[in-house]
Amino acid sequence: MHKHPSKMPQLNPTIDNLSQSISVVNRHAKTATDPKFLYKLKQASLQKLLIEGKAKKIGLHFSGNPRNSQQQSDILVQCGEYTFHLPPTKKDFEELPHLGSLNQNVRNPKSTISLNQAKKLLIAYTGLKEDKPDQNKPQNKRYVKPVFKKLGENY
Repeated sequence: MHKHPSKMPQLNPTIDNLSQSISVVNRHAKTATDPKFLYKLKQASLQKLLIEGKAKKIGLHFSGNPRNSQQQSDILVQCGEYTFHLPPTKKDFEELPHLGSLNQNVRNPKSTISLNQAKKLLIAYTGLKEDKPDQNKPQNKRYVKPVFKKLGENY
């Protein structure tokens, strides 16, 4: 018996479900063609968890992928059994200990939540809305025939 995708059970916003969902969204964002919304969802979810006291900032790590500089740091955030990185603020540099380089042997546990379930849960939790271009709407682009000119002619 196959389960219909829309019949998946609704996830409750427990710390375990939220942290698993953030992990799934984060993993997919790393390979997505347009990861902006997924990273925004991850960041908004973690910020809300931090405000509610359900996640905590552990310290700073050197980033594995520094942008235009030799070295850049990220905040290490713990939520349930999972850890995540977020961009730091100036206040974080003053208040949090620097933990040095990221330990490559530390991995988040495997998650059993699908990307769709994870997105639904985090969207419901944060209130964010995904900006999807409406695919049913006709585009306002009309076909324009190419104009060919004879060699040497100017238009």
